[in-house]
Amino acid sequence: MNHQVLMWVGFNIFVIAMLAVDLKVFNREAHEISIKEALIWTAVWIMQALIFTLIIHFWLGSGPAIEFLTGYLIEKSLSMDNLFVFLMIFSYFAVVPRFQHSVLYWGILGALIMRAIFIAAGITLIARFHWVIYVFGAFLIYTGIKLAFNDEEEIEPEKNPVLRIFRRFVPITDQYEGATFFVRRAGRLMATPMFVVLLVIETTDVMFALDSIPAILAITRDPFIVYTSNVFAILGLRALYFALAGIMRMFYYVHYGLALILVFVGVKMLLSDLYHTPNVIALGMVGAILTLSVVASIIWPHEPEPLMISPTTDEQPWLPPNQQMEPEEIKLS
Repeated sequence: MNHQVLMWVGFNIFVIAMLAVDLKVFNREAHEISIKEALIWTAVWIMQALIFTLIIHFWLGSGPAIEFLTGYLIEKSLSMDNLFVFLMIFSYFAVVPRFQHSVLYWGILGALIMRAIFIAAGITLIARFHWVIYVFGAFLIYTGIKLAFNDEEEIEPEKNPVLRIFRRFVPITDQYEGATFFVRRAGRLMATPMFVVLLVIETTDVMFALDSIPAILAITRDPFIVYTSNVFAILGLRALYFALAGIMRMFYYVHYGLALILVFVGVKMLLSDLYHTPNVIALGMVGAILTLSVVASIIWPHEPEPLMISPTTDEQPWLPPNQQMEPEEIKLS
C-alpha cells in the first residue's frame, strides 16, 4: 500500500510542478507560440515519457513498462486527430494565436480531471461487469470503421447542448477581453467568448475520452499505468498542437492509421478471453501502423480540403441570435 501511495503522490506532484512551471515561468505573459518553441517542448514531453518508461521498468518491471509505452503511443496517436478539431474550434471562434495557449492550458487541466473520472469508471465497470469489455471492444471497432469512412470533419459548436444551456443562463460579453474568462459589467458577472471556447474544448474532450479510455483499457487495467499514460499524452498536447497546427492536415493517411489502430485494439479486447495478445506485439503493431501511415502521407501527398466551419466570419457563434452585433462592432483584443 505504501508503495502504491508513493507512486501516486510522487507522480501527481510532478504533474502539478510541471503545470506550474509552464504557466508561471514560460507562459507568464500571453504570446504566440513559435514552431521552434513548440518543437522544443514537444521533445521535452516525449523525453519525459521515455524516462518515465525506464523508471517503471526498474521499479515495476518490463511488463508494466511495455504497457505504459504502448498506452502512451496509442493515446498520443489518437490525440493527433483531436488536434485538427482544436484547430477548427479556434478558427470557428476566431481566437487569435497568442491567446490559444491559455485556452489549451486550462482545457487540458480540466481534461486531466475528466480522464481520471473516466478511467476510474471504466476500470470499475470491467471489474464488476466483465461483459462490458465486449461493449468497449465493439464500440472501438465501430468508431474505427466510422473514422475510416468519414474523413470530412465539420465543427458545429452552436449545436453543442452544453453551450446552448450555458448561453441560456449565463450572460456573455459581445467581444473578447484578452485571455480573460469572466468580467464584471455594471456589477454583473459575465462570461467572455474565451470561456465559451474553453467550454467547447472541454465538452469535445469528453467525446475524445470515449475513444481513448477503452483503447488503453484493451492494453492494461492497471489504474496507475492507464492514468499516467493518459496524463503524459495530454500534457504534451499543447506543444504538439502548436508544432503541428500548420502541417498536421498534410498527414492525410494518419487518419486511416488511427482508424486501423482503433479496430485493432477493439478486436484485441473482444478476443481477450480467448487469446491474450502479448503487449510487445501490440506495441509493434501500433508503432508499425503509425509509421506506415506517416510514410504513406509523405510519399503520396494529398491536397488538404478547406476547413469546414459553419458560421461566416461576420457571425458571433457564442451569442444567442437575438444578441448578435452588427459586423462592424465585432472587436478582437
